[in-house]
Amino acid sequence: MEKIPLDDDLKEAIRQAQGFKMEARRRQIQFIGKLLRNRDQEPIQEALDKVKNRHNQQQALLHKLELVRNQLIAMGDASLDNLLTEYPQLDRQHLRNLIRGAIKEREANKPAKNYREIYQYLKTEIVE
Repeated sequence: MEKIPLDDDLKEAIRQAQGFKMEARRRQIQFIGKLLRNRDQEPIQEALDKVKNRHNQQQALLHKLELVRNQLIAMGDASLDNLLTEYPQLDRQHLRNLIRGAIKEREANKPAKNYREIYQYLKTEIVE
């Protein structure tokens, strides 16, 4: 909400609407609509599009990490080498241990602890 360019009275109206219930909220939303009609909507729409696009990009990256994790487990060292050339900051030994553990867990039908740890490790090292 802070990244969206809104006037103070519009921000206050939105904040108030969050505390209202049912009919009062409906009336407040109509009032917010009236305030929005009197303003230039293009900067607000651009800010909302940026927020939505950033969310979509984040989701796409997380899906990519899931695919990378599955490739690491399925293809092993070949996939690991490709990943390390793209992200040299990753720890090869740690990833190999996690991959080996995930394969053993899958074969033994145990809970997928290492499987989840691979994803978390990739997420912290690549995304954050």
